[in-house]
Amino acid sequence: MDTTEGKKRLFIYIIFLSLLIIPLLIRLGSIMLFPSERLHTDPATQPAIERGPILDRNGKILAIQTKLKSVSAWIPYLDNTEETARILADVLGMSEKHILNLLTGTTRKYVFIKRKVTPTESEKIAEIKSQGKLRGINLDEEFARSYPQSRLACHIIGYVDIDNNGLDGVELAFDEELSPKMSDSGIDIVYGNQLFLTVDINIQFLVTQIAREVYAENDADAVMILVMNAKTGEILSSVSIPDFNPNDFTRYSDAERTNRPLFASYEPGSVFKIFTISSLLEAGAITTVEEFTCNGVYEGAGEPINCLGIHGRITAAGIIKYSCNVGAAFASEHIGERRFHDQLKRFGFGDKTGISLPGETTGIFHDVEDWSGRSKPAIAFGQEISVSAIQMAAAATALTNDGTILKPLIVKKIVSPEGKLIKEYNREPVRTAVSPATARTMLAMMEEATAGNGTARGARVEGVRIAAKTGTAEAYDPVSHSISTTHFIPSILGIFPADDPQCIVYIVIDHPKGEHYFGSRIAAPVLKKIIEQIIPVLNLPTDDNTIVRHSGNVELSVPPIIEIGSLMPDLTGTPKRLLLSLYSNSRITLHIRGEGYVVKQNPPPGTPVGPDTTIILELE
Repeated sequence: MDTTEGKKRLFIYIIFLSLLIIPLLIRLGSIMLFPSERLHTDPATQPAIERGPILDRNGKILAIQTKLKSVSAWIPYLDNTEETARILADVLGMSEKHILNLLTGTTRKYVFIKRKVTPTESEKIAEIKSQGKLRGINLDEEFARSYPQSRLACHIIGYVDIDNNGLDGVELAFDEELSPKMSDSGIDIVYGNQLFLTVDINIQFLVTQIAREVYAENDADAVMILVMNAKTGEILSSVSIPDFNPNDFTRYSDAERTNRPLFASYEPGSVFKIFTISSLLEAGAITTVEEFTCNGVYEGAGEPINCLGIHGRITAAGIIKYSCNVGAAFASEHIGERRFHDQLKRFGFGDKTGISLPGETTGIFHDVEDWSGRSKPAIAFGQEISVSAIQMAAAATALTNDGTILKPLIVKKIVSPEGKLIKEYNREPVRTAVSPATARTMLAMMEEATAGNGTARGARVEGVRIAAKTGTAEAYDPVSHSISTTHFIPSILGIFPADDPQCIVYIVIDHPKGEHYFGSRIAAPVLKKIIEQIIPVLNLPTDDNTIVRHSGNVELSVPPIIEIGSLMPDLTGTPKRLLLSLYSNSRITLHIRGEGYVVKQNPPPGTPVGPDTTIILELE
């Protein structure tokens, strides 16, 4: 081979090889000398997960996933650490010393400064970076949880942590359904399932407003109200006041975040008599015509049991109507302790209801071995037993379902991101507590309590047959280890319509400090107000109206896509969820303040919109 020809071929080979290797060497040198601001993001071993939405029974959004920016730092790329800390502290409202410590007090190359900042904060940082400052500081896009209804149904929905892991409520109970864990690295993003609750947000709103009024007017420690579908056990509304905003749950105390209808345990007082009398009738221990003598005090248990009045000769119906403690105590003499205990257990007392929410209490219902001589007559009128509000509402389903207890339901269905039904939660009978005859008899007795001078007369609503029972319990004082003489818990349980039960309402007012504290005085009017307001929502008939039947076919309009062209549109009344798409409009700078619906905008409608227009929307 010619030597010159061989050298020529070698030269061509070296050039070809250089063309392949040199770009790789340049890239390697660039990585080593000028670390990219994106190198902190390791190759994805798991796909991103977009947490599924939570909706009410009619599809109203209660929780939804949005995207926010997080501020991070790639330490090797920082220029002036002190100046960076000062600028970030001013924009993020953080301590300059704390940020400086994050940037200098670690051996890690990548650190978060602040997770999921507001759009205003991220826009400000982006603006400063465009000026050539904040080298090494990045804005990383992350999923964030948003609760557009703010406090509404907060204890049911719950909340998530900074990494979108459920911490309470259905967010915790259905964490895996909302945020499925998948490790297929070939998928960029995994979409969580949609969770439809049994809650009707319209009823929830009305009941919450009433609960807030009761809480304020009576200077109460707390208010609990449950509204349940009497035929299915579905929770239509669950309110616990005080409450919190899950969008910023860390600002609130444990007491504000506590779901009291499930967690709080208290003596139920005279409302419990409906389960006492039902148990005695079911056991055959008493009859509806049997009479008991009330002279104002019962002395058959060592310590006297007092009554609010002297009722004379009284039947079981009278015990319910006039809330006679002495009559209930005398009636309890006709049944043995074990039989009485076991019959009440059939109503679910002393056990969890099994509702799909975390934190449920069993209450306190001691076995007969731990009873004193006073226990049986005391339990008969609601003392020496502790219950939860959800237990009381669940027990009442026996009266509306021919004696059968239903499991309380809070989730209606789970639907895939594609709209396919994954699971539906239907009416779930638990056990038979009493016979249909006993259930109907008790409803009739409770309806009498709203008639004449019955204790529940304050709950009467014109044109609606209501069955109700009031109660006023004396709370236990943990300091003196005795029954308090100042801390009362008025309550009422209502069922309507009495002749065909559709709805159960249970109201508890903890420690009212106003002029009145009896359930008949302050709880019964609350029941009246709730029934009056939710009957139109439930489309229930009354004696003075007519229900118009509908084919059931409804045409739903598609929510409009919000667009901003050359002129500023009128966005008043637009919900926040429809505004989020505007962040992708590069022509404008958008600031959204608050939650809910637009109440104020700048610039006003009709204003010309140019490339540098800043739009500020205030929501409530």
